[in-house]
Amino acid sequence: MKGKVYLVGGGPGDAGLLTLKGAQCLRAADCVVYDALANAELLAFAPEKAEKIYVGKRGAVHALEQEEINSLLVRLARRGGTVVRLKGGDPFIFGRGGEEAGELAAGKIPFEIVPGVSSAVAAPAYAGIPVTDRSFAPMVTFVTGHMKKNGELDLPWASLANGGGTLVFLMGVSSLNLIASKLMGSGLSGATPAAIISNGTTPRQVSLSGRLSNIAELARKAGIKAPAVTVVGGVAGLRGKLAWFE
Repeated sequence: MKGKVYLVGGGPGDAGLLTLKGAQCLRAADCVVYDALANAELLAFAPEKAEKIYVGKRGAVHALEQEEINSLLVRLARRGGTVVRLKGGDPFIFGRGGEEAGELAAGKIPFEIVPGVSSAVAAPAYAGIPVTDRSFAPMVTFVTGHMKKNGELDLPWASLANGGGTLVFLMGVSSLNLIASKLMGSGLSGATPAAIISNGTTPRQVSLSGRLSNIAELARKAGIKAPAVTVVGGVAGLRGKLAWFE
């Protein structure tokens, strides 16, 4: 007997940004496996009798390691029924959904991907920053700010610094000073507008504007914590006239 697993993007924080299909999957769930970044209010869509399993990660504190989560999804599906893997943002944008889907495929478990609204675009939007703009940015690049265990960020810094579009860094609060230094060292002007948005789309949202040269220090002084999104590029300078949410 095999069930089916739905990898559902729960959106960036505002429960209202869950997709209609995501809500439909939750209503049909026999089991929900959810992350730390998925708004807990979304669990109310699931039946009261549905099993709810927390597997969240915050920084170095993991309820389960990724390999354990992958195996858990396979085991749950083999019991039968509908399993919803509820993830923050979008499953395939730095959500490791590809790894989970790969494990399900290897186990011949039926699965479906339900895309979600990513914080990469939603957090800047709630801060009044369009990640693309005809005057400033013909393209946008999403970049991980998550450092490896050796403290390195193995990224094509020269390409990022000279790409000419908007850079959006996710998971980069602790590495913000390194990111700024690497970009400036690769040729991007320290005067480039920059902004950081913490807890985007939620009532706890805090946004700061500055320049590439000082955004890390501004964030440190303000006590900005994860989860946060950092935007680098001309569009970050639009926040002053487009900010609406805070």
